Amino acid sequence: MELLNKRILEENIFKILMIFSVLVVVGSLVLIFAVIILNGASSISIDMLTQTSSPRFYLGKGGGGMLNAIVGSLLLAFPSTAMAFLIGICIALYLQRDFLHPSISNFIRLCLDILWGVPSIIYGIFCMTIMIAIGMSTSLLFGIIALTLLEIPIITRSIDESVKMIPLSLKESAYSLGSTKFETAIKVVRRQALPGIVAGVLLGLGRGIGDAASILLTVGDSNFIPNSLYDSTAALPTMILNLLSMPDPNVQSKAYAVAFVLLIIVLIISIVSRTLTKKSTKYIIK
Repeated sequence: MELLNKRILEENIFKILMIFSVLVVVGSLVLIFAVIILNGASSISIDMLTQTSSPRFYLGKGGGGMLNAIVGSLLLAFPSTAMAFLIGICIALYLQRDFLHPSISNFIRLCLDILWGVPSIIYGIFCMTIMIAIGMSTSLLFGIIALTLLEIPIITRSIDESVKMIPLSLKESAYSLGSTKFETAIKVVRRQALPGIVAGVLLGLGRGIGDAASILLTVGDSNFIPNSLYDSTAALPTMILNLLSMPDPNVQSKAYAVAFVLLIIVLIISIVSRTLTKKSTKYIIK
């Protein structure tokens, strides 16, 4: 009886801890939204979403908006995520024991985990060093490269963990039917890991579109939408930093408005991720 009471007490304690954890997560999200909306609601307008910025925009004298930063963020995030995905899925599929010895695979996974933990500003400094060495200035191109390096370990490890969950018997069945290792990896493993692949790609996209440190030193700033890869560009995270650095409270409220737009974009990416992940489970053999 005493042992039973002890187990019941432990169960109740863990239930309380789980409920508390949920409340902390949900409460934090609600609080973030509330702070951003309360501080930036007065600055959000159609003009701010449909116009590019101008020098007056940063001085609190009206004029301009964040359209160039929205387009710049998308031009940075989507190409970098596509490149990181192409590299990441190749690495993740190659890390299977069918291709590499487990000790080598585990070492590569360790390297990817270390790269995942590297502060994003380091990627920006690395790209800036290369940029200076070859005599180039800040541009959209080096921002894409920095974000690609940032997203590769995120996407690769997400896909890798999904691939590791695939039953070995499924691959052995494909081999028994005459499939090669490459065909099995592309046609069987990839399809079975599709939910994890989708989640990993959108996780990397969300990280890329919201990161400021990696692009702070590489993309520069501009009041115009870039016309080529060699043009400087504004981005939502860097625009937030620039606006918050101004002493005028009216300008700082614009920063909260920009942050609200960025938060909505990340929220949409999260919802799309959940939806696509759920739909892609129909390809899984249970």
